[in-house]
Amino acid sequence: MSDLLTISDLTVRIDTSRGPITPVRDVSLSIPKGKMLGLVGESGSGKSVTAMTITRLLPRRSVHVTGGRIEFDGRDLTNLSDRSLRAVRGKEIATIFQEPMTALNPVLTIADQVAEPLRVHLGLSRRQAADRAAELLDMVGIRDTARVLRDYPHQLSGGMRQRVMIAMAMSCEPKLLIADEPTTALDVTTQLQILELVMDLQQKHGTSVLLITHDLGVVAQTCDEVTVMHNGQVQETAPVEQIFEAPQADYTKRLLSFLPSSRPRTREARPADEAPLLKVSDLVKVFPGRRRRTEPVTAVDGVSFSVAPGRTLAIVGESGSGKSTTGRALLRLHEPTSGAVTFDGVDLLGLSAAELRAMRSRMQIVFQDTYASLDPRWTIERTLAEPLRLHTDLDAAGIRERLVEVMELVGLEAEHLERFPHEFSGGQRQRIGIARALLLNPSLVVCDEPVSALDVSVQAQVLELLKDLQDRLGLAYVFISHDLSVVRLIADDVLVMSRGKVVEHGTVDEVFAAPKHPYTKALLAAVPSPDPRARLDRAQRRELVEAGTKEAVA
Repeated sequence: MSDLLTISDLTVRIDTSRGPITPVRDVSLSIPKGKMLGLVGESGSGKSVTAMTITRLLPRRSVHVTGGRIEFDGRDLTNLSDRSLRAVRGKEIATIFQEPMTALNPVLTIADQVAEPLRVHLGLSRRQAADRAAELLDMVGIRDTARVLRDYPHQLSGGMRQRVMIAMAMSCEPKLLIADEPTTALDVTTQLQILELVMDLQQKHGTSVLLITHDLGVVAQTCDEVTVMHNGQVQETAPVEQIFEAPQADYTKRLLSFLPSSRPRTREARPADEAPLLKVSDLVKVFPGRRRRTEPVTAVDGVSFSVAPGRTLAIVGESGSGKSTTGRALLRLHEPTSGAVTFDGVDLLGLSAAELRAMRSRMQIVFQDTYASLDPRWTIERTLAEPLRLHTDLDAAGIRERLVEVMELVGLEAEHLERFPHEFSGGQRQRIGIARALLLNPSLVVCDEPVSALDVSVQAQVLELLKDLQDRLGLAYVFISHDLSVVRLIADDVLVMSRGKVVEHGTVDEVFAAPKHPYTKALLAAVPSPDPRARLDRAQRRELVEAGTKEAVA
């Protein structure tokens, strides 16, 4: 089978204020027509730079191809003029970006954005493009297309925005689709729907796909071949079965060892019969309608659970199930509409603002997006020192000593305190978020998707850190996540939510070994297995997931 794309000895240099760097060195790979190649590796391995270099989407003033060739369908893309390359982008090579919210224009409607490539590349009239845009949204599984076409990106969920991006990418039926982390931070059922959609479109149109991801389970279930990158270089390329069953490179073996499914639960859970540290009863949170005549939204509907000291309760479910709202409501970051929240015998909902402020030192949260939760204009020292100044009587020397102590506790160094948030990797920023949560010696930490967008190796480090801190400090965790393989590794108890309600609650062993509710079964069925031999029948899995979702809605 002939190759549609061939990259030979590609080297890329980026000029920075601190001097030139070479994120891609002598990279070679190829994608046959109609096949899917998985490009995997840790953050900083050069995956996205390699992919974005294909269509020159990186800034040309600072990014330079210093060696190699990129041949696409018989043409050398590195020698194409800008005008010729613009004709290729979108029409013959399309890209699905990792974060659709930043890739979509916030001031244009979905109709305008989906129609644009149709008018530019296919020459359709405004009316023809509008009709075709509606067909494309229907093709990617979006219902009520007339309403969605009138919406702006911020009015759609993450899964809906990703479907819009796919509709735009497939609008001109490209020969090559570059999917850069298309399912990062999506829940397992939405991830399954997006991947099924990409595979269906690939088979229908014979499209070749370059799938960039750090999720090895996704690679095992979808790709034909895999290229593994590390430090800007290719470590190995092989059929997907060989990569998972008989990897040759040491780095590939190490990467596979970090998979949650490869690491057994080694920590014994604390007894569940201890008096609960946190008790939540019939928690309800209702948000008012955004506009007049818009119905209120019940995000959390009668949720009850308890967490004992030293134990981890995981809250799982799809996006919009009420997981994060529950975590924020029990800390009163969202004011609950009704219910009861008791922390160490104290009724949190009955506290005044001053009393609650004093109690907050014992209840902390690790946010999903640590970059957004850190002030970009403040050094890490200034950010971390703030709660110590507010809640303790420590002087400047005492604050500095405590900061160094906590930074070392999470595996960072004192010199990191002088840096700004943008100077850290995603894993390091997550460690800083954990350090901030631990500063005041809390008893309870709410972890809201703390590892959802991290590489498997960094994810493994953060999870080990959380478990180690729990063992040493006796912390109780409320662990909010959509990654069930991570939940199985770290949690003691599991709470499954759908549409704001609890549909199942039990220990990890009970829920994973013998799920009772169809929705829980659907979630487990949607988890991509990191074993190519365990590829499930797509139609059967899709039917199981859809049945479970319908049952949860009912």
